[in-house]
Amino acid sequence: MSDVLRNKTIGQTLEDNAAAWPDQEALVYPASGRRCTWAELNAEVDALAKGLMALGVKRDEKVAIWATNVPQWLTMMYATAKIGAILVTVNTHYRKAEISYLLKQSETRYLALMEGFRGCSYVETMYEIIPELKAGAPGELRSAELPCLKKLIFLGEGQRDGFCTYQDLLALADQTPEADFVRLKNSLHCDDVVNMQYTSGTTGFPKGVMLTHQNIVTNGYWIGRRQNLTNRDRICMPVPLFHCFGCVLAAMAALNHGAAMVVLDVYSPYDILVNVEREKCTAIYGVPTMFISLLEQKSFDRFDLTSLRTGIMAGSPCPVKTMIEVIERMHAREITICYGLTETSPVLTQTSSDDSLQKRTETTGRPLPGVEVKVVDPETGADLPQGAVGEVTARGYVVMKGYYNMPEATAEIIDGDGWLHTGDLGRFDQDGCLVITGRWKDMIIRAGENIYPQEVEEYLRHMPDVTDVQVVAVPSKLHGEELGAFIIAREGAPEISVKEVKAYLRPLISGYKIPRYVKVLPQFPLTASGKVQKFKLRDLAAELWS
Repeated sequence: MSDVLRNKTIGQTLEDNAAAWPDQEALVYPASGRRCTWAELNAEVDALAKGLMALGVKRDEKVAIWATNVPQWLTMMYATAKIGAILVTVNTHYRKAEISYLLKQSETRYLALMEGFRGCSYVETMYEIIPELKAGAPGELRSAELPCLKKLIFLGEGQRDGFCTYQDLLALADQTPEADFVRLKNSLHCDDVVNMQYTSGTTGFPKGVMLTHQNIVTNGYWIGRRQNLTNRDRICMPVPLFHCFGCVLAAMAALNHGAAMVVLDVYSPYDILVNVEREKCTAIYGVPTMFISLLEQKSFDRFDLTSLRTGIMAGSPCPVKTMIEVIERMHAREITICYGLTETSPVLTQTSSDDSLQKRTETTGRPLPGVEVKVVDPETGADLPQGAVGEVTARGYVVMKGYYNMPEATAEIIDGDGWLHTGDLGRFDQDGCLVITGRWKDMIIRAGENIYPQEVEEYLRHMPDVTDVQVVAVPSKLHGEELGAFIIAREGAPEISVKEVKAYLRPLISGYKIPRYVKVLPQFPLTASGKVQKFKLRDLAAELWS
């Protein structure tokens, strides 16, 4: 195991890059035109880290960041890591009640935020939660609503009442003696908690997942190895940094291999295509819905994407048709598939760049080094043989420290032997690759027959005029559950009827797997990170059809 683990902190990894490739580009922000090398990035991070110390940030204290992929996001991540603080990542779609809950539950002491996003002013939201903030001097917060919160940091231009600014922090750096900074850095351990990410909300109530340096540094390293990343690669990063896809699969993989990060502040299919061409990106990361929207851009064929080699498609099952088009039309011939969850740092299994097309479309690959994965009976916990469908469980360095201040919830997901129960259903094929068949609670039981939605979805995605599909359970008095299919149709296509869907599927799959209900939607409800919120579709199905 020792040769699998990195045994490094995030700060040590960044400093190694600054020493190895000081003049090589590390970060590119197309929206602002900002670029910096590894040496320049490390220097700014050190200044920010010392500024945070001067502000009063202590080891193990929580510093939350509520922002899109702005240039200050990654420097805040690296700087808090260098001084032993814990970065709490905030969903950019959060509103008043959600941010208030997160700040309370995490016991956050410092909050860094941008002006706002998509019609929601983060600054005004905080003024609503803390009315006394406007009248107070920066750093003198006393809030009855959020008693743990001490100081707020504004990441935009100008000054806001009651806030410190990012530039203030950099200016404070000289107040922290270098010896104190070095002493603190050297006292850190790779098993210290460095990051807290809140579960995305596709199921259940948000919980703070505690991740260590070892969790995400080592995971990032092996994710990059599966893609053959080197310091010559350039990664297009349109995925949100608040999510593990952005800050681990992308940023930590890049950090471990010295790859340049081309960071897009917000998701825009057109801007992605522009910057892949302009920056000669060799890798691209995204969820399947993102790749679908890229491929459907009317101007797609105008762009030169031949620099692409690899990347990651993850977050939800990958449609076979989409994977083939990404390989053939986007030239990402070594694109990989990942599977995991926030609680596992996050990646458990990943395909390799030299895997066959079949493996990269039908499986999620093999476990990463140092990660144990097994399939068990979800009712009894007994190990199941190769080929049998059961709950996917995992053990190893990837398993989180636990949910913050939620010992009961932690005990429910991690058993006494250290196995984390994912709640996902899957099986191993004859080559040791994991095939995910759905969520345990997504499994549909119709008249005693188990039906896995992903199988039906995969067939329907090949139906003419179908762009994407989600299949959910619909309550039924006769059969217990029926199948309902929500479809996104090709633009300009005629209405897709239940009769047409049944006629298409009847020759392909067993009759009990064919949806009884069909509804065409303009779009699916998504989390901010692009995952389909199936629980909302289940609610809609019950409302429409039961």
